[in-house]
Amino acid sequence: MMHQELLDKMLDSYVRYYDIKREDVTPPFAAEASFRSHEQQYFLVKSARLSESESREYVFFADTDTLTLSELQRLDETAWQTTMDRVEPHPEHRSTDCTLFVLANQVEAEAASFSKKIKHYRSYHHMFWGWSHYSLVLIEVPTGRIMTNKNGRSLTSLVEKVMHNQ
Repeated sequence: MMHQELLDKMLDSYVRYYDIKREDVTPPFAAEASFRSHEQQYFLVKSARLSESESREYVFFADTDTLTLSELQRLDETAWQTTMDRVEPHPEHRSTDCTLFVLANQVEAEAASFSKKIKHYRSYHHMFWGWSHYSLVLIEVPTGRIMTNKNGRSLTSLVEKVMHNQ
């Protein structure tokens, strides 16, 4: 499977619930997806609001030939910082999460090893105003090898379904 084909299939798996951007994306990414959920609970009438919560997720897609440690660090830092710049914590904010998918022909050993250790987390007002988590998924396209950080493990099944559902 080629990079562009896999990227298209990955974006297709997100298009139902996420807003997809392929143009005017944050450099050096090939595409972005964003999701926003706003929930309110009422008691009989809207003026009697019991609770309200807001969640957001930003997903970044990168495409590279050979993923080196320095390239991974740059992509990781850019994705996390871009997400942090978009966070708007307030009392009803529940979470703003960041996910990075990197598609590569080859993933160097140092990058693969480092990917398991990457962890970003932030809470706002001691978690009363929500939190942010970070998930990372590296895909070595020719071999089908998938590497993740701890939070990215849950996305492995999604990537496998996309890769094998041709």
